[in-house]
Amino acid sequence: MQHTILIRGGGDLASAVIHKLHQSGFRVVVSDLPSPSCVRRTVSYCNAIYEGSWTIEGLTSLHIHSLEDIEPAIRQGLIPVLTIPDRQVRDFLKPDVFIDATLSKRTPDYDTSWAPLVIGLGPGIEAGKHAHVVIETKRGHYLGRLIHQGEAIANTGIPGNIAGVDKDRVLRAPQAGVTRNLHGIGDLVAAGDVILTVDGQPVKTLIPGVVRGLIADGFNVKKGQKLGDVDPRGDADYTRTISDKGRTIAGGVLEAILAHLAKQNI
Repeated sequence: MQHTILIRGGGDLASAVIHKLHQSGFRVVVSDLPSPSCVRRTVSYCNAIYEGSWTIEGLTSLHIHSLEDIEPAIRQGLIPVLTIPDRQVRDFLKPDVFIDATLSKRTPDYDTSWAPLVIGLGPGIEAGKHAHVVIETKRGHYLGRLIHQGEAIANTGIPGNIAGVDKDRVLRAPQAGVTRNLHGIGDLVAAGDVILTVDGQPVKTLIPGVVRGLIADGFNVKKGQKLGDVDPRGDADYTRTISDKGRTIAGGVLEAILAHLAKQNI
């Protein structure tokens, strides 16, 4: 019997989970916003909302528009991505597992009644109240750890350190407005290069490297919003493949699901 998993969110870390669970034999369905603000679009299955379909490491997602399209997509070996509210998708699918993979920092609007197993990724989600299990998402010793009571480590607001660089690798909006991309993900850039503009205001990279993430062109952003990031390691292949952080978190999710199923003798 194949078990059905509904995942809220299709960003890069969510997509690492989606990829691993599909490859492990689960039926995976994704629900996201009509215009997701993901920046690591090349490794985010929600990019299918913009492109129609999107492939990451050999596995393709498909943007579908109705609940009736879910089964045909799954039969084709695809990951169905919907922009229908996930409450409606949940009521239709009655999933065995619900996963909040948005890392939204918002107070959860769900609880353990949503599915036989509810999993939350990252801080702000209380295990035992909102979810049965929370997965640690902060880089370091505890990354990927399963939390059965309490919450994950609080968000510090400081990006993870890559090759000795943390906050200086992130591109943020200098003002509210509409983005215009002057570079693409995978481009090699030098310190001081203008990567994009927000209503004509340039957004420059402080460091050299490869553009690892970049919000969709024409996106209406808020002041201070994350627009992208530059990887100082300069390897364009990293922009097309699942990260070490993503794989570790996905491993924690898979462990939680398998442990749950083992207890149920399923």
